[in-house]
This record gives sequence, C-alpha cells and structure tokens, in this order.
Amino acid sequence: MTGTIAPAAPRSPGPPDAPGLVREVRRGRARQTRRAVALLVLALFAAMAVRVLLGRYTVTVPDFFAILGGAQIPGASFIVLQEKLPRAVLGALAGAALGCSGALFRRVLRNPLASPDILGITYGAAAGAVAGTAVWGLRGTAVSWTALAGALLAATLIATASVRLRTGGIVGERFLLAGIGVAALAQALTAALLVNLSLNSARDAALWTAGSLNAATWDRITVLGTCLLVAVPAALAVHRALEPAELGLELASGLGAHPGRSRALALGLGVVLAAVATAATGPLAFVALMSTPVATALTRGRTSILACALVGAVVVVVSDAVGSELLAGTKLPAGVVTGAVGAPVMLWLLVRQRRGDLG
Repeated sequence: MTGTIAPAAPRSPGPPDAPGLVREVRRGRARQTRRAVALLVLALFAAMAVRVLLGRYTVTVPDFFAILGGAQIPGASFIVLQEKLPRAVLGALAGAALGCSGALFRRVLRNPLASPDILGITYGAAAGAVAGTAVWGLRGTAVSWTALAGALLAATLIATASVRLRTGGIVGERFLLAGIGVAALAQALTAALLVNLSLNSARDAALWTAGSLNAATWDRITVLGTCLLVAVPAALAVHRALEPAELGLELASGLGAHPGRSRALALGLGVVLAAVATAATGPLAFVALMSTPVATALTRGRTSILACALVGAVVVVVSDAVGSELLAGTKLPAGVVTGAVGAPVMLWLLVRQRRGDLG
C-alpha cells in the first residue's frame, strides 16, 4: 500500500530585512542628493555664464576664453576681468557662505526662520561698516574689517544672552529672542549713524548696507575664497556630527556623541561664514533664509549643506544679474533683489510653520 505524500506547507514569510531596507532608503536619498547637487552645479555655471557674457555689454564665448588666456581685447578685457567676472565669482562665494551658514543655524536651532540675517549677524555687520565710515572715516576694504568686527560683536552679545549658566549650553529659544533684539539694536544704531554722515558718505554707506557687488575685487575674492576653503569642509563635518542630536540630547550623549560641543561649534562656524560674506558684499537679505528650504525641496527632504551652499550661490549670482543688467533703465543692488524675492519666501515659511508642516 503506497501512502500519499502530503504537500509541504507553504513557508510563512520571514521578518523583513530591516537593515537592508534602511540601506536602500539611504542609497536612494544619496542618489537624489547627488542629482540635486549636479543640477545645482549646472545652474550655477549657467547663471555665471549669463552674468559674464550677456547684459548691456555682451561678450562672445571665443572672446571670453581668449581673454582668460591672456589676450588683450580693447574694452572687453577690462569689463570681463575687472567688472563682470569678479562680480560673478564674489557673488557665488558669498552666496555659498550664506547658504552654509543658514543650514547650520537651522539645524542647531530647529526653526525654519533661524538664519543669520534674521538673528542680527548681518545687521551687526552693517552697523560695524557704517560706524567705520561715520566714526573713523574709513573707505574701501577697511570698511570690510569693521563690518566683520560688528558681526562678531553681535554674535558675542547673542551668545552671552543665550547661554545657560549652570550647564554652559545654548538655549535655542533664548538665542532666537536675543538675536531679534540685537538685530533691532543694530538697525537703530545704523540709522542713527547714517543721519550724521555727509551726503556722499551716506550714499556710499546706504549702497553698502543694501548689499552690493559693486566693490568686487580679486583681493576680496582671495580673502573670502581662502576663508571658505577652511570653513566649508569644517561645516560639512559639523553638520554631519549634528545628526545624533536630532534623536535628543540625552540619547545622543549615550551614543557617544557630544551634542553640546557640536552645536556650539556649528553656530560659531555659521557666524564666521555669515560675517565674512557680509564683510565682502554687504548684507544680502534672506539668502541664508531661502537656501535651506529650497535645497531641502530639491533633495526631497534631506538637508545637504553642499546643496544649500549651491542654492545660495545661484540666488546671489542671478539676483546680481537681474538687478544690474536685465532691468531696463535701472540698476538695483543684489541685496535689494534678494530681499524682494526672500520676503514672500519668509511669509510662506511662516504660514507653513503655523500649519505645523515645519518644525
């Protein structure tokens, strides 16, 4: 008698491979970030090409490369090497510095409105620049140093007011309030100093405080570029080191991280980046505020500090091109254009925060 063999029972599906799923999600996010960064690099090169080649004085591509190779073309060589190209390069560097700064401020303070231009850093730089002009009669590059000193002084006041005495840590809410207060104080000081300036000095100071690339020189580009070579890699490392702090300070400390030290270092780097950019160009309104949400949208939720830097660079270069070359019959400083674009973005962020879409 032959018995029948019962069919094997189907195997129940095993538990999902959680580590594999996490790795796949991370690889997908990394691919999206790389695509966004590549797209932003192309956008930056395109914006710089438009800024240099087009406008009231156009330059052909062969002439541009000939000038870079050392050829002397009457009129064109001076315009390209002493006006258009320096403005494009300085705008890209300043925008990148502000984009990095805004990403660091936002990650530490966890507030979509946390940026150096809202919290008084750039206003402190403006007050320092106007004080250098009004009190000491400084002009040109020397004004940049007083602007840098004003930004660092404003940051020191904010940090002093926001440090918790018992633990030495920085309280985020207190930092925001102190920054708003210092911004108001710096604006009042700037207005008081402008009133007492002569007409010509007041006009120069007002142009600088509006955020302009008119004073772009290769010396300023060298100083700002050198600062970025040191500060941007440090910002990338610190931004990555802040990831455990998003789990909570206690849990991050238990995992071996040092969230307090990382937060303080991130804010310090953010201040330095915003200060050197503002010292070179004047306050470029809302660039730091706009860069992070735009970059985060392009990377689908993952904040990449490199993407934030590239967004800031594109915004400044495009704003300078629009303000100085593409508006018929008028010239506007880049800071005026970024302010006009950034104001609606700020209102949008406020609406989203009220709806609870952003933390």
